[in-house]
Order: sequence, then structure tokens, then C-alpha cells
Amino acid sequence: MRRGIRARHVLASGPAGPVMLTDSEVVVEDSRIVAVAGRGAATVDEVIELGDAVLLPGLIDLDALTDIDHTILDSWQSPELGLGLQWSRDYATHRRRAVFDAEERAFIREYGFVQLLLHGVTTAMPIASEVHSDWAETYADAVAMAESARRLGLRVYLGPAYRSGVNVVDDDGSRSIYWNEELGLDGFAQAARFLEWAAARDTDLIHGALLPCRIETLSEELLHRTAALAAATGVLVRLHALQGLHERAFVIERFGMPPLAVLERTGLLGPNLLIPHGIYVDSHSRVDAGTDDDVATLAASGASIVHCPLTSARHGSALDSFDRYRAAGVRIALGTDSFPPDLLRGMDIGVTLAKVRASRLDAATYGDYVSAATLGGAAALHRPDLGRIEVGATADLVAFRLGDPRDGVLDDPIRTLCMNSTGRAAEFSMVAGRITLRDGVLPGVDLPAMTRRAQALFERMRAAYSERDYRRRPTSELFPASFPAGYRGGAV
Repeated sequence: MRRGIRARHVLASGPAGPVMLTDSEVVVEDSRIVAVAGRGAATVDEVIELGDAVLLPGLIDLDALTDIDHTILDSWQSPELGLGLQWSRDYATHRRRAVFDAEERAFIREYGFVQLLLHGVTTAMPIASEVHSDWAETYADAVAMAESARRLGLRVYLGPAYRSGVNVVDDDGSRSIYWNEELGLDGFAQAARFLEWAAARDTDLIHGALLPCRIETLSEELLHRTAALAAATGVLVRLHALQGLHERAFVIERFGMPPLAVLERTGLLGPNLLIPHGIYVDSHSRVDAGTDDDVATLAASGASIVHCPLTSARHGSALDSFDRYRAAGVRIALGTDSFPPDLLRGMDIGVTLAKVRASRLDAATYGDYVSAATLGGAAALHRPDLGRIEVGATADLVAFRLGDPRDGVLDDPIRTLCMNSTGRAAEFSMVAGRITLRDGVLPGVDLPAMTRRAQALFERMRAAYSERDYRRRPTSELFPASFPAGYRGGAV
């Protein structure tokens, strides 16, 4: 079947880069784009009229939250309260448990995938918190995620997360790492098994990847094994690094060198590596390493930074700066890494932070960020068929409506979309020619039922923090309300 998708604005590929077409039509046959033309210029079997909308290449989220929202709990505490959200050493050593069973974890991941599709994401590399597990993810977890993504029509690059250690808080309130190499090697074996399973699937929706946890929680042995398996199989590796000052201190103490040097020494630094968040390099004002080499090293390596501006800002940090990394030739993709998985909100805060860091209004444009969420993500995945609207490309498309009166007046469609709207304006999406979102609705998904169940699981997840806290404080103390409670039904 040939479908003609028509919209007022279409961001298509031109000879020198993306161009915005007006009143145009994208013709899709099977999984490919076969024409980009004016309305009615091509013969089609079905017309999909999107009206006053901007049609973009499908958005690519390479640090895509597939979890119950936890940033609402862990991004605003004082330092002392924040310690209570880590595992205590006693919990890690003697009492750790999975808060959710396998079926509940599968539901949570599917809930996350639904949220991604509702916000216009068509390709995702999932991430979930290990705080609520008994150690990390399993082979069975990854298979369940893959099957869920295939049912929904979301393209995923995934594998079970694994680690040798976990950040813990000791009885005196100090932070350290609790190590269990046996669990780390078992998790790596399950990740290797999943790569074989994924390679046997006959679908572009499922791709195996190696997704070890944060660099400070991996032993050198596990880093070397990850690099060797990636080299042997050609798969991508995503490893959170250059993310925080505690990470940098732990890595220097253990390895005698900073995180980027460890990535080089273990063979991981290269074109197949994706690094969320890539912030704390040697030139960062809070690192004060006395050198300015890391950004150039990143650019030369071909590794990709997965920039998550909204999540970084919520935790008090920012890339320094988007403009500088881009000018140096660092490959930049985008991720959300928190709820909501709204890349448009991320683009807006990213542009704003870039202005602040550089003290220039032109430090980054919304076009730069849209390109990072499309072409940048495609480059990180080594998928030149993604992230663009052109003949021969895979038919990954997303349309955001622009006619909402709350968006105000229309200027440039990209600036209006990013500054005045959100990812909730997603009206239509298509992944490899399959319609996954139409009129803002996901076919066959009972959103009210999912929301009710997610809320119940969130309440249980929230309650479980108390048993992990090194001081065993109640949730009322760990998560104080924004305002004190008053009296119901009357005056205070």
C-alpha cells in the first residue's frame, strides 16, 4: 500500500541539510519513503491528512526512561536527604530484594514504551533504575522488553543492564561502592545471551546492545569483557560516564586515572560507544583538572554523547557547552533519562542552558537540537536510513499539531513547537511504515488502566526507599511535601 502523509510543514532532507517544506506530502510504501513532493503529485492508495502540523523524522531517544517516574522523588532533596535514596551497605550486603516481580517489571517497561510513543519517539535505547531491583536486569527482562516493543511498534536497541558494584551509603553517611564481581559476571553472561537472542529475530524493531551501568560500578575485568564482546559482535555499547563528581572521584581512586582515560585503556572509547551524559570533562569548571583535552579526545574517538538536558538541569548540571562540543566535532545525540520522555521539553531547556553557559543568545538553535534528536541519533546508531525524510529512507515519521490556541501565534514552526508546545502535541507517528500513533491515540492501549496500575506500583516503589535508607527514615521524612498538610473541609 502506498500512503501519502500530508502536512502543512514537512522537515525534509535537502542537498545541504534539512529544509522545511510547505504543504507537502511524504509517500510511504511498505517500510520506505518513496517520494517527497507537493500535495497530490504522487498516486497513492490512502491519504493521511495531518493539516496544521509539522511532520518530522521520527525522534530518537538514546537514554529513554522505561521505568516508573523516580526523578519526581530524587531530584530535589538536600544532600543529607539525598543520601537516603541510595542503598545502605547493610541493605546491599544482607537485605537486598526486588521490589517488583518479573511480570510487574515487564508491565513497567511497557508503560515506559507507551509513554515514549505518546511523546513522538520512534527509536529508543531503554534505561531503567536498578535501585528497585535485587541487583540489575536479567536476560528474561530484556526478552520481555523486546517482545513488548515489537507489539507496540517501537524500534529498540536494548539488553539487560549489568554491573559489578552499586553505590552505597555507609553507617557514618559516607558514600562508597559495594562490590560483587560474581553478580557482575553473571549479568554480563546474560547480556551476551540476549545478543544472540536478538540477532536471531527477523525484525528491524529489535536490536541487541550492551548496556552496562555507570562506569564507577564496573570492574576493570567487566569493562574489558564488554569491549571485547562489542568488538567481536559489532554491537553498540552505552555506558553512563562523565556524569558526576562522585563518579570521577571513585574512578580516580580505583583506577588511578579519570573516566575518559579508563574508557581508552579498556578499549571502549570508539565509534560504537554512547556516553550519557558526558558533562564532567577536564575543562569543566567544577573539575579543575588543569587540562583541556577531553572534548578533542571525544571528537577524535567518534564516540557519541547522549545529551539529556532536562534531566541534567533537574540535577543541577549542564553541558559546558553544546556549542563547544559541536564545534569540536563531538557527535551529539539526545536522550530524556527521566519522566516525561519529552524530547521537545529537553530541546527547549537545552537551548536555554546553552545560552546561559555561553552567555550568548545564539549559542544553540532549536534546529541544532532537532537535528541532534534525529540525525545525531541516527549517526550514533550507524543508521543513515533513519533521522531524515528523503527517498529511500526508512519511514519513521512523527507529526506534532500546531493549531492549539495555547501555542499562541505561529512563527517558525520549529521554534514555535519547541518554545510554546510539548511532546504531548504528538498527533501521528509511523515506525518503518507501521502507524503507531494516530489522532494522538495508540491502538489497543488502555491508557486509563495502565495509569491506575502504574500509580499503585509507584506507591509501592516509593515506600521501599525507607528500607534501603541507611537511617531507615519513613517516606514522610525522605519525601516531605511541597507544603504542609492543612485541614480538610475547612480553614487552617
